[in-house]
Amino acid sequence: MTKEYMLGNAAIARGVLEGGVGVVSGYPGTPSSEIIDILRVQKDRDFYVEWSVNEKVAVEVAIGAAFTGVRSLVTMKHVGLNVGADPLMTVAYSGVKGGMIIVSADDPSFHSSQNEQDTRRYAEFAQIPCFDPATIQDAKDMISYAFEFSEKFETPVLFRPTTRTSHGKSGVILGEVKPNDRKADFTKDPAHWVMMPNNAKARHKVILDRYPEMGKALESSPWNVLELCEKSEIGVIASGIASVYAKEALHYLGINASFLKITAYPVPENLILEMLSRCEKVLVIEELEPIVENNVRIIAEKHKETVKTQIFGKDPVPRMNELNFDICRNALLSVFKDECDPAVLAQLDSELISSVTVPNVSLFPKELAEIVLPPRPPALCVGCSHRSAFQVIKDVFGKNAVFPSDIGCYTLGIHSGAVDTTICMGASISMSSGMSAAGEKKSICCTIGDSTFLHTGVNSLMNAVYNKSNITVAILDNRITAMTGHQPNPNVGLTATGEETVAVSLEAICIAVGAKFVRVVDAYNYDEMKNAFREAKAFEGTAVVIVKQACAIVARKDGVKRKPYAVSKELCRGCKKCISFGCPATEFNTKEAVAFINSQCIGCGVCAQICPFHAILEVTE
Repeated sequence: MTKEYMLGNAAIARGVLEGGVGVVSGYPGTPSSEIIDILRVQKDRDFYVEWSVNEKVAVEVAIGAAFTGVRSLVTMKHVGLNVGADPLMTVAYSGVKGGMIIVSADDPSFHSSQNEQDTRRYAEFAQIPCFDPATIQDAKDMISYAFEFSEKFETPVLFRPTTRTSHGKSGVILGEVKPNDRKADFTKDPAHWVMMPNNAKARHKVILDRYPEMGKALESSPWNVLELCEKSEIGVIASGIASVYAKEALHYLGINASFLKITAYPVPENLILEMLSRCEKVLVIEELEPIVENNVRIIAEKHKETVKTQIFGKDPVPRMNELNFDICRNALLSVFKDECDPAVLAQLDSELISSVTVPNVSLFPKELAEIVLPPRPPALCVGCSHRSAFQVIKDVFGKNAVFPSDIGCYTLGIHSGAVDTTICMGASISMSSGMSAAGEKKSICCTIGDSTFLHTGVNSLMNAVYNKSNITVAILDNRITAMTGHQPNPNVGLTATGEETVAVSLEAICIAVGAKFVRVVDAYNYDEMKNAFREAKAFEGTAVVIVKQACAIVARKDGVKRKPYAVSKELCRGCKKCISFGCPATEFNTKEAVAFINSQCIGCGVCAQICPFHAILEVTE
């Protein structure tokens, strides 16, 4: 038996290898990104792997492979599934030949996301199975099972790790890597694969009949387990990673209860009914939406003549943010306080006992709880090209202009006062068009990254040009998909596996969709940028300025070296303009009333260009 200490996403990637995958696709999105990043660097790969331009395309690549009988897997984060939902909802009808897994990593508590949605809703919506791992070991082991389940029922399956599963670490028992020994062989069958109305109508009945059968099959799986407690008339139903917290809290409080762990959907109706028939009270603990709770209540209603169980769920379990031991313990106390071990109750602080329905009550001593840490908001890196672009945009367009933005590192331009909106990938250009069409008189300059532009911004730009929107579009091209871990994109000239390929020209795309004003400028050349944006602002119609400079982190890794800069104390007048620029390499000595540059400087030189007293100079020695 081989055991290895692994990141959750590394364990999922290992499960993919043990599952005999043939095609892997995806779009970077935290917390899912490391799965493909690990798979794409595997030596002697016998499977294909790619970073796709967006989640819709990635799902379609995986569908194509699955139609040939090859096992496929596609990865994204929860908001990415919104983009991939179009093909998802129809492939649920057509079904698949080879196993197909859609990994949609949820992010409870908004660690790096603009919303907090529950992928299990999509599984119910599409009437397909969903696997919701409780542990990192589960996450690995479920993959092979999910491939087999997918093929047995000829359906795509959703796989829902959360941030704590994807980015946690644990010892994992490894299995054997299974080779990709399947040969692609697509069989023509229009009634099965062509979802025109008549064919889709017939397939709809298939998935409706199949859904309860899948639920029955999962009842006897390792992922839905009922542990009955004969000496207790209370029960706990918990799902996913919450089942681990709930089990730990039950043990801590000394509560004897029947326990049902649900980590695969459709829910196991017979197991739920068995618990309800034995228990007077049942508490459902799950992260985010009341998926299990609603099903439990429906089952109880269907059997109301025999089931009289009192059901608790989102009161007291919170519906937002991720769960933890404290929250689960407090929820258990609020429902089953009388069942707790008296000795444990005596040890708990009286204030805690009286406020058990309030989530996140800390067990730490009061003196520790009173420590207040300074806020540390995320910031653009030293030498980040986006910082200079935002500075120029503010200078040229003024503080009263409207600055729609998008999803990426550059969203941090909010700290520069140059980001007014952020909704979803590609929306900055479309929203700017809407503002222009609505008659907004203020200047509009939106920002979008190179990868995001290729993801869903191209169509938005085409629409803006076609409909004569009077806006400026700034494409911040840092030559990589930076925010999610520096994955390549079609603008870079390298595939996911490092092979050289065509480098898509952003400039050529902009010209091809009809933009008449397109400029390419260097993010480290302040005057060049300023002139380009002034011309763009004056242009009547849709103007595009492509601000190009490699991500500072990637440039450093690639060996790019520039001479650092330093502040001349004799020339510095303490105006703090360089400080307001916001680069972490620039600081201010309040005692001497002069600025200085610390050792983080990478030598971009932008601060020297904006200093009104020319006090920042390149270090020559």
